[in-house]
Amino acid sequence: MTKDDVFSVVKKSILQILPDVDPQRIDIGGQLRDLGANSIDRMEVVTISMEELGVKIPLMSFAKVANIQDLVDVLDANLRN
Repeated sequence: MTKDDVFSVVKKSILQILPDVDPQRIDIGGQLRDLGANSIDRMEVVTISMEELGVKIPLMSFAKVANIQDLVDVLDANLRN
């Protein structure tokens, strides 16, 4: 699975949690907060993405995630372990 595949999963999760967001606005360098996601929404995106990818990652691993790229990087790194 490539990082693009991981990004696709994250994007799908974002659209599931924030159905009113225009898919064109979801940029890998963007922030979930800028899309209108509150802290609960952001955790749901993380949780759904992990479930979709079949990985379990300690939530503390996401503490320094600042944008969608960081989220994709954490998920991708744990897929490779």
